[in-house]
Amino acid sequence: MQAALLQLNVTDDPAANLTVTAGLLREAIAAGAQFVLTPEVTNCISTSRKHQNDVLQPEESDITLAAMRLEAEKAGIWLLIGSLALKTTDPDGRFANRSFLIGPDGRIHAKYDKLHMFDVDISPTETWRESDGYRPGDRAVLTETDFARIGMTICYDMRFSHLYRALARAGANVLTVPAAFSPVTGAAHWHSLLRARAIESGCWVIAPAQTGTHASENQRTRDTYGHSLVVDPWGEVVLDAGTDPGVYKFDLDMGKVEEARARVPSLANAREFTGP
Repeated sequence: MQAALLQLNVTDDPAANLTVTAGLLREAIAAGAQFVLTPEVTNCISTSRKHQNDVLQPEESDITLAAMRLEAEKAGIWLLIGSLALKTTDPDGRFANRSFLIGPDGRIHAKYDKLHMFDVDISPTETWRESDGYRPGDRAVLTETDFARIGMTICYDMRFSHLYRALARAGANVLTVPAAFSPVTGAAHWHSLLRARAIESGCWVIAPAQTGTHASENQRTRDTYGHSLVVDPWGEVVLDAGTDPGVYKFDLDMGKVEEARARVPSLANAREFTGP
C-alpha cells in the first residue's frame, strides 16, 4: 500500500496552517498515497494558553478537521490527523489533544485523546507542563480498517511501553505516533524509543512529526525535532524525514508483520506473572 506522512512546521495561526497542510495533503494524494498521516497539533502550536483560547475551536467547529475530512472524501483515502488542539467543555477550561482517523467516506472512523501528558523538567531552561493546558484521555484506542488494525497514540505516549504491548496483544499491526518532540529529548531518545516499540510489538510504527522553529505572532517560539520516522516490524527504519517540512512517501507492506512475528514470536511467548 502506498502511504505518505506530512512533516510540518506549523505556526500559531490555524487558518494559515490549514492552507499549507491541505496543499501538502493534495500533493501526497496526487503522488498516489492511499493512507496519509499528519503530526501532533496539526492545527496550531502556541506557548500561550490565552492565544490558544482565542484561536482554538471545539471539535464540531474546527476548520482543520472539517477541511481535511472533505479532502479525504474527495480522494477516497484514509487520513490520520495526528492530533488537533481543541476546546472542550471541561470546567477548568483545559483543551483536548485529539487524534482522528478519517475514512475514505470522510467520516470520523476513530478518535483518541492523548493519555500521557508531557510534564517534565528537561533542563534548568526547558520545562513543560502539558497538563496545565490539556486534560489527559483515559482510553486506549484500537481501530479496524480495510488494510490494517491501527493502535492510535500520541508523542509522549511512546515512553509507556505497556500501552503499545496492550495494543499489539489486542490485535494492532500498525501503531501511529504523531509527535511534536523536543529537540533535546529527540536527539537522545526518538529513534531508540520508536524502534523499540516496533521490535517489541512486531508492528509498523509510523511517527509523523513537527519540525523546526514554529513562528508566533507575539509569543515565544517553540522548536521541535523533526525526523518523522517509519519503522518496520523488524525494527528497521525505512524512512527518516530529516528536518525539512514536506511530503514523504513509503510503502506499507503488511506482510512484514507476520514475517517478523514468526521469526521472534514474543507476543505469543509472553507470560503472566506475579510480583514483584
